[in-house]
Amino acid sequence: MCRHLGYLGPVAPVGEILTRGAHSLYRQAWEPRDMRGGGTINADGFGVAWWRPGGEVSRYRNSSAIWTDPAVEEVLPQLHSSAVLGAVRSATNSLSVERNACAPFAGGRWAFSHNGRIPDWQPVLTRLATEFGSPSLIEAESRTDAATLWVIVRDLLEKSGDADAATADPAEVLPRVIRAVLELSPESRLNLLLGDGGTLWATTVHHALSVLVTEEIAVVASEPYDDDPRWREIADRQLVTLRPGHLSIVPLDTEDAEDAEGAL
Repeated sequence: MCRHLGYLGPVAPVGEILTRGAHSLYRQAWEPRDMRGGGTINADGFGVAWWRPGGEVSRYRNSSAIWTDPAVEEVLPQLHSSAVLGAVRSATNSLSVERNACAPFAGGRWAFSHNGRIPDWQPVLTRLATEFGSPSLIEAESRTDAATLWVIVRDLLEKSGDADAATADPAEVLPRVIRAVLELSPESRLNLLLGDGGTLWATTVHHALSVLVTEEIAVVASEPYDDDPRWREIADRQLVTLRPGHLSIVPLDTEDAEDAEGAL
Protein backbone atom coordinates (compact mmCIF):
# COMPACT_ATOMS: atom_id res chain seq x y z
CA MET A 1 0.00 0.00 0.00
CA CYS A 2 1.31 3.50 0.78
CA ARG A 3 1.59 6.30 3.32
CA HIS A 4 0.55 9.86 2.57
CA LEU A 5 0.38 13.29 4.16
CA GLY A 6 -1.26 16.65 3.48
CA TYR A 7 -0.19 19.96 5.03
CA LEU A 8 -1.76 23.43 5.11
CA GLY A 9 -0.27 26.20 7.21
CA PRO A 10 2.51 28.76 7.40
CA VAL A 11 4.92 28.73 4.47
CA ALA A 12 7.50 26.01 5.06
CA PRO A 13 10.23 24.21 3.08
CA VAL A 14 8.67 21.43 1.03
CA GLY A 15 11.42 19.00 1.99
CA GLU A 16 10.95 19.79 5.68
CA ILE A 17 7.30 18.72 5.53
CA LEU A 18 8.41 15.29 4.29
CA THR A 19 10.98 14.92 7.07
CA ARG A 20 9.12 16.68 9.89
CA GLY A 21 8.97 14.84 13.23
CA ALA A 22 10.59 11.75 14.69
CA HIS A 23 8.13 9.59 12.71
CA SER A 24 8.09 11.63 9.52
CA LEU A 25 6.67 10.49 6.21
CA TYR A 26 10.32 9.96 5.22
CA ARG A 27 10.76 7.49 8.12
CA GLN A 28 7.41 5.82 7.48
CA ALA A 29 8.83 4.68 4.16
CA TRP A 30 10.93 2.02 5.94
CA GLU A 31 9.36 1.90 9.41
CA PRO A 32 5.56 2.25 9.17
CA ARG A 33 3.63 1.43 12.32
CA ASP A 34 0.12 0.74 11.08
CA MET A 35 -0.03 -0.82 7.61
CA ARG A 36 -2.95 -3.11 8.62
CA GLY A 37 -1.81 -6.01 6.49
CA GLY A 38 -1.08 -3.83 3.48
CA GLY A 39 2.63 -4.58 3.15
CA THR A 40 5.66 -3.93 5.33
CA ILE A 41 7.65 -1.03 3.83
CA ASN A 42 7.04 1.72 1.29
CA ALA A 43 10.11 1.55 -0.93
CA ASP A 44 8.59 1.67 -4.44
CA GLY A 45 8.85 5.38 -5.01
CA PHE A 46 7.55 8.64 -3.61
CA GLY A 47 6.24 11.99 -4.68
CA VAL A 48 5.32 15.43 -3.43
CA ALA A 49 3.12 18.20 -4.78
CA TRP A 50 3.07 21.79 -3.63
CA TRP A 51 1.05 24.85 -4.56
CA ARG A 52 2.69 28.03 -5.77
CA PRO A 53 1.24 31.54 -5.34
CA GLY A 54 -1.68 31.74 -7.72
CA GLY A 55 -2.69 28.12 -7.15
CA GLU A 56 -0.47 26.32 -9.68
CA VAL A 57 0.59 22.80 -8.67
CA SER A 58 4.19 21.63 -8.99
CA ARG A 59 5.37 18.05 -8.47
CA TYR A 60 8.47 16.00 -7.88
CA ARG A 61 8.37 12.18 -8.13
CA ASN A 62 10.88 9.35 -8.14
CA SER A 63 10.39 5.59 -8.55
CA SER A 64 13.20 4.90 -6.08
CA ALA A 65 12.83 4.77 -2.32
CA ILE A 66 12.62 8.21 -0.75
CA TRP A 67 15.70 7.62 1.43
CA THR A 68 17.87 7.09 -1.65
CA ASP A 69 17.08 10.46 -3.26
CA PRO A 70 19.38 13.34 -2.26
CA ALA A 71 16.83 15.85 -3.60
CA VAL A 72 14.78 15.36 -0.44
CA GLU A 73 17.46 17.02 1.68
CA GLU A 74 19.31 19.07 -0.94
CA VAL A 75 16.69 20.48 -3.34
CA LEU A 76 13.18 20.23 -1.89
CA PRO A 77 14.11 22.23 1.27
CA GLN A 78 14.87 25.17 -1.03
CA LEU A 79 11.26 25.25 -2.24
CA HIS A 80 8.61 26.80 -0.02
CA SER A 81 4.85 26.50 0.13
CA SER A 82 1.89 26.80 2.48
CA ALA A 83 0.28 23.69 0.97
CA VAL A 84 1.99 20.32 0.45
CA LEU A 85 0.80 16.79 -0.37
CA GLY A 86 3.28 13.91 -0.21
CA ALA A 87 3.20 10.12 -0.55
CA VAL A 88 5.52 7.12 -0.29
CA ARG A 89 4.56 4.00 -2.26
CA SER A 90 4.37 0.28 -1.64
CA ALA A 91 3.38 -1.21 -5.00
CA THR A 92 0.65 -3.81 -5.03
CA ASN A 93 1.78 -7.14 -6.47
CA SER A 94 1.76 -7.12 -10.30
CA LEU A 95 1.66 -3.32 -10.53
CA SER A 96 4.58 -1.53 -12.13
CA VAL A 97 7.26 0.34 -10.23
CA GLU A 98 7.82 3.51 -12.24
CA ARG A 99 7.83 7.25 -11.74
CA ASN A 100 4.42 7.78 -13.34
CA ALA A 101 2.86 5.30 -10.92
CA CYS A 102 3.83 7.44 -7.92
CA ALA A 103 1.38 9.79 -6.27
CA PRO A 104 0.57 12.61 -6.13
CA PHE A 105 -1.37 12.68 -9.38
CA ALA A 106 -2.32 16.16 -10.49
CA GLY A 107 -4.62 18.08 -12.79
CA GLY A 108 -5.66 21.72 -12.75
CA ARG A 109 -5.61 22.92 -9.14
CA TRP A 110 -5.90 19.39 -7.72
CA ALA A 111 -3.41 16.88 -6.31
CA PHE A 112 -4.47 13.33 -5.38
CA SER A 113 -3.14 10.25 -3.60
CA HIS A 114 -4.58 6.76 -3.02
CA ASN A 115 -3.43 4.64 -0.09
CA GLY A 116 -4.89 1.19 -0.70
CA ARG A 117 -5.74 -1.22 -3.47
CA ILE A 118 -8.64 -2.24 -5.70
CA PRO A 119 -8.77 -6.00 -6.40
CA ASP A 120 -9.53 -6.71 -10.07
CA TRP A 121 -9.07 -3.02 -10.68
CA GLN A 122 -9.08 -3.14 -14.47
CA PRO A 123 -12.63 -4.50 -14.98
CA VAL A 124 -13.89 -2.62 -11.92
CA LEU A 125 -12.61 0.79 -13.02
CA THR A 126 -13.53 0.17 -16.66
CA ARG A 127 -17.11 -0.42 -15.56
CA LEU A 128 -17.06 2.67 -13.34
CA ALA A 129 -15.72 4.82 -16.14
CA THR A 130 -18.56 3.65 -18.37
CA GLU A 131 -21.17 4.31 -15.68
CA PHE A 132 -19.81 7.79 -14.93
CA GLY A 133 -19.17 8.71 -18.56
CA SER A 134 -15.49 9.28 -17.81
CA PRO A 135 -12.88 9.87 -20.52
CA SER A 136 -10.85 6.97 -21.87
CA LEU A 137 -8.82 5.32 -19.15
CA ILE A 138 -5.87 5.32 -21.51
CA GLU A 139 -5.35 8.85 -20.18
CA ALA A 140 -4.03 7.37 -16.92
CA GLU A 141 -0.36 8.16 -16.33
CA SER A 142 0.34 4.54 -15.41
CA ARG A 143 -1.43 1.18 -15.62
CA THR A 144 -2.22 1.07 -11.91
CA ASP A 145 -5.41 1.26 -9.87
CA ALA A 146 -4.46 4.61 -8.31
CA ALA A 147 -3.55 6.37 -11.57
CA THR A 148 -6.67 5.03 -13.27
CA LEU A 149 -8.92 5.96 -10.36
CA TRP A 150 -7.58 9.50 -10.62
CA VAL A 151 -8.84 9.79 -14.20
CA ILE A 152 -12.37 9.05 -12.94
CA VAL A 153 -12.14 11.33 -9.88
CA ARG A 154 -10.64 14.21 -11.86
CA ASP A 155 -13.36 14.01 -14.49
CA LEU A 156 -16.11 14.04 -11.86
CA LEU A 157 -14.52 17.05 -10.18
CA GLU A 158 -14.45 18.91 -13.47
CA LYS A 159 -18.04 17.98 -14.31
CA SER A 160 -19.34 19.00 -10.89
CA GLY A 161 -17.93 22.50 -11.17
CA ASP A 162 -17.72 25.19 -13.81
CA ALA A 163 -15.18 25.32 -16.64
CA ASP A 164 -12.19 25.43 -14.27
CA ALA A 165 -13.74 23.26 -11.55
CA ALA A 166 -13.90 26.26 -9.23
CA THR A 167 -17.12 25.05 -7.61
CA ALA A 168 -16.42 21.31 -7.64
CA ASP A 169 -17.37 19.62 -4.35
CA PRO A 170 -15.00 16.81 -3.36
CA ALA A 171 -17.24 16.10 -0.37
CA GLU A 172 -19.76 14.76 -2.88
CA VAL A 173 -17.38 13.31 -5.48
CA LEU A 174 -15.17 11.18 -3.21
CA PRO A 175 -17.99 9.36 -1.37
CA ARG A 176 -19.76 8.75 -4.69
CA VAL A 177 -16.67 7.12 -6.16
CA ILE A 178 -15.96 5.07 -3.04
CA ARG A 179 -19.50 3.72 -2.86
CA ALA A 180 -19.34 2.72 -6.52
CA VAL A 181 -15.97 0.96 -6.14
CA LEU A 182 -17.05 -0.92 -3.02
CA GLU A 183 -20.22 -2.11 -4.70
CA LEU A 184 -18.12 -3.85 -7.35
CA SER A 185 -15.05 -4.69 -5.26
CA PRO A 186 -16.00 -4.89 -1.55
CA GLU A 187 -12.47 -5.76 -0.40
CA SER A 188 -11.01 -2.54 -1.77
CA ARG A 189 -8.94 -0.30 0.48
CA LEU A 190 -9.67 3.33 -0.31
CA ASN A 191 -7.88 5.91 1.77
CA LEU A 192 -7.98 8.83 -0.66
CA LEU A 193 -6.34 12.23 -0.18
CA LEU A 194 -7.19 15.27 -2.28
CA GLY A 195 -6.06 18.88 -2.04
CA ASP A 196 -6.60 22.15 -3.89
CA GLY A 197 -4.08 24.32 -2.05
CA GLY A 198 -6.63 25.68 0.42
CA THR A 199 -8.49 22.62 1.71
CA LEU A 200 -7.73 18.91 2.16
CA TRP A 201 -10.21 16.05 1.83
CA ALA A 202 -9.39 12.53 2.99
CA THR A 203 -11.25 9.25 3.36
CA THR A 204 -10.76 6.12 5.45
CA VAL A 205 -11.66 2.68 4.10
CA HIS A 206 -9.59 -0.09 5.72
CA HIS A 207 -6.48 2.01 6.42
CA ALA A 208 -5.15 4.27 9.17
CA LEU A 209 -5.47 8.06 9.20
CA SER A 210 -4.88 10.81 11.75
CA VAL A 211 -5.33 14.58 11.74
CA LEU A 212 -3.77 17.51 13.57
CA VAL A 213 -5.73 20.75 13.25
CA THR A 214 -5.16 24.07 15.02
CA GLU A 215 -5.95 27.66 14.13
CA GLU A 216 -2.57 27.81 12.35
CA ILE A 217 -2.14 24.44 10.64
CA ALA A 218 -4.05 21.45 9.31
CA VAL A 219 -2.28 18.14 8.76
CA VAL A 220 -3.71 14.80 7.70
CA ALA A 221 -1.43 11.77 7.67
CA SER A 222 -1.54 7.99 7.49
CA GLU A 223 0.39 8.05 10.76
CA PRO A 224 1.21 10.94 13.14
CA TYR A 225 4.71 12.25 12.50
CA ASP A 226 5.33 13.17 16.16
CA ASP A 227 3.89 12.67 19.65
CA ASP A 228 1.83 15.88 19.80
CA PRO A 229 -1.22 14.96 21.94
CA ARG A 230 -3.49 16.95 19.61
CA TRP A 231 -3.29 14.28 16.90
CA ARG A 232 -6.66 12.63 16.42
CA GLU A 233 -7.18 9.15 14.95
CA ILE A 234 -9.96 8.89 12.37
CA ALA A 235 -12.35 5.94 12.46
CA ASP A 236 -12.99 3.75 9.44
CA ARG A 237 -15.37 4.82 6.64
CA GLN A 238 -15.16 8.56 7.22
CA LEU A 239 -14.77 11.62 5.01
CA VAL A 240 -12.57 14.29 6.57
CA THR A 241 -12.44 17.92 5.42
CA LEU A 242 -9.83 20.17 6.97
CA ARG A 243 -7.98 23.44 6.77
CA PRO A 244 -6.48 25.63 9.50
CA GLY A 245 -9.17 26.32 12.08
CA HIS A 246 -11.64 23.85 10.59
CA LEU A 247 -12.20 20.10 10.87
CA SER A 248 -15.30 18.14 9.92
CA ILE A 249 -15.79 14.37 9.90
CA VAL A 250 -18.66 12.81 7.97
CA PRO A 251 -19.45 9.08 7.81
CA LEU A 252 -19.15 8.00 4.19
CA ASP A 253 -22.47 6.17 4.24
CA THR A 254 -24.69 8.74 6.01
CA GLU A 255 -25.46 12.44 5.97
CA ASP A 256 -24.65 12.86 9.67
CA ALA A 257 -21.58 14.99 10.31
CA GLU A 258 -19.46 15.52 13.37
CA ASP A 259 -18.53 19.19 13.24
CA ALA A 260 -15.24 19.62 15.07
CA GLU A 261 -14.98 23.29 14.18
CA GLY A 262 -14.54 25.38 17.31
CA ALA A 263 -13.26 22.37 19.26
CA LEU A 264 -9.67 22.72 18.20
